[in-house]
Amino acid sequence: MTTRRHALLAITAAAALAACASNPSTATRADLPPIVFVHGNGDSASIWTTTLWRFESNGWPRDRLHAIDVPYPLARDDDTVAQPGRTSSAEHMAYLKAEVDKVLARTGAKQVVLVANSRGGAAVRNYIQNGGGAPFVSHAILGGTPNHGVWADPAFSPRSEFNGAGPFLTALNAPKDAAGNEVTGPVKWMTIRSDKNDKFAQPDGQWIGRRGQPTNVTHEGPALKGAENVVIPRIDHRETAFSPAAFEAMHRFITGKAPATTAIVPEHRVVLSGKVSGLGLSSTNPASGNYANNLPLPGAKLEVFAIDPVQGERRGAAVHTQVVGADGQWGPFNADPQSRYEFVLSAPGYATTHIYRSPFPRSSTIVNMRPERVPEADRNAPALAIMSRPRGYLDPGRDKMAFDGQSPPPGAVPGAGVASSRLKPTGLPRPIVAEFNGERVVGRTWPLAEGHVSVLELHY
Repeated sequence: MTTRRHALLAITAAAALAACASNPSTATRADLPPIVFVHGNGDSASIWTTTLWRFESNGWPRDRLHAIDVPYPLARDDDTVAQPGRTSSAEHMAYLKAEVDKVLARTGAKQVVLVANSRGGAAVRNYIQNGGGAPFVSHAILGGTPNHGVWADPAFSPRSEFNGAGPFLTALNAPKDAAGNEVTGPVKWMTIRSDKNDKFAQPDGQWIGRRGQPTNVTHEGPALKGAENVVIPRIDHRETAFSPAAFEAMHRFITGKAPATTAIVPEHRVVLSGKVSGLGLSSTNPASGNYANNLPLPGAKLEVFAIDPVQGERRGAAVHTQVVGADGQWGPFNADPQSRYEFVLSAPGYATTHIYRSPFPRSSTIVNMRPERVPEADRNAPALAIMSRPRGYLDPGRDKMAFDGQSPPPGAVPGAGVASSRLKPTGLPRPIVAEFNGERVVGRTWPLAEGHVSVLELHY
């Protein structure tokens, strides 16, 4: 009885601690600096959703957490040559600088913490080293940033931002002092990397289309001399920034102590909003596909439906309907934290896209969405369904997952290098389920002949 009573007291104490942690009024704002989150190549601000929730769950005021949304998030093939729909390293850095200036002006703080994933870390380093950012940054945290390149070969894409032997990274990595440190002081630096499961820190060129050829980069490529270099076993490229373990490392580095919880503490009242963006077509070869951007898609229509948690069917009329304006923003929408929703996007030139998500435990202003375009190869299929994991990859050797009963999901390969799976299901309409390490997203199939696509997007 005594053991059980102690266990119950411990559970009650932990719950109370988590509740206090999620209440910004219990935190001293001066001890909680504003944090600016910088996404990676091709991503958007929304990729930081769960990381922001974890900081909020530990008392960080929501208005001191800012995720930037780079309009053109893809790097150029050649950093020195203009390329439609893409940004140079200099443009990327300039956008980050402007966002930091806005956060400092809005909060009145003298410094920010910068937290970045992948390519975002290169902009952070460039800003601090070359953009005058050092006085305005207290801590810089880089998750999975290919600091020594995705490859290091002067003969292969020599002026790419991702070439460790190219001019951009060579300059960033030049020794800053007699000790040979690669980081710029007095900023405190931390890198987070996988032991060997990061697709962009591999000695073989498999993930850059050069299987069997050396990249001249090791698993230690993201580490920087002079930084605190954290290694978390088995995490993948995106999980270096978006996993609970990465969050714990971030919190310790910023505050000097462990977080009260790495869980996401639910809120009683949830309000959602975000941006609807589009996809650009390649100007050199439109048939080759689309490139991601974070520009507004004005005129897009958004409908939100509450759905049955088992069958995915709609429970009545839309609970929110909106035509997106010039700024691309949608919301606010007062959501039930226990309910599952279907978000339906329709816009000229796009498939009507049905996005299914798990319940939202907390509010978010970065529920950003893009409608899909249907590849030519899929146009004759009865339906198209996509299982998407934005904050990590699908690794059959590590994770338990299934898509429409298929395990592993089609396209998922060992090595944590694929973040989505695509199916062409038959027997319309019917429920379809995406499962990943305990998260279960339920959706419905829709006829592709009528221009509909289903996307089952995982939170975690």
